[in-house]
Amino acid sequence: MYALFIVLNETDYLDEILARFVDIGVRGATILDSQGMASAIVHNENKNVPLFGSLKTFLDGARPYNKTIFTVLESEELVERAVEAVKDVLGDLSRPGAGFMFSVPIGRVYSLTKTE
Repeated sequence: MYALFIVLNETDYLDEILARFVDIGVRGATILDSQGMASAIVHNENKNVPLFGSLKTFLDGARPYNKTIFTVLESEELVERAVEAVKDVLGDLSRPGAGFMFSVPIGRVYSLTKTE
């Protein structure tokens, strides 16, 4: 089993990615509202954190929030299909600010459902 994490900066693509996941057999995912560290620093009310002028100017235009999607997948093959689905939806992933993905192997999964 594997966990796939996607930090999606371009949140307009969220629904399309989830629809593609359903099409390829991903049975569930969790979506969290998230914010990157640089964005948090730039958009913080407390402006006491020093930043180089050009870096601050660059980050001022960045989206302040993103979505983090994570899902547990049964096989490496399904991870690859999910990664390809995200790539197909987003297009050129080499452009700055698209986001990033990573997977990690899982030792065990424990259900938290109540048994009677």
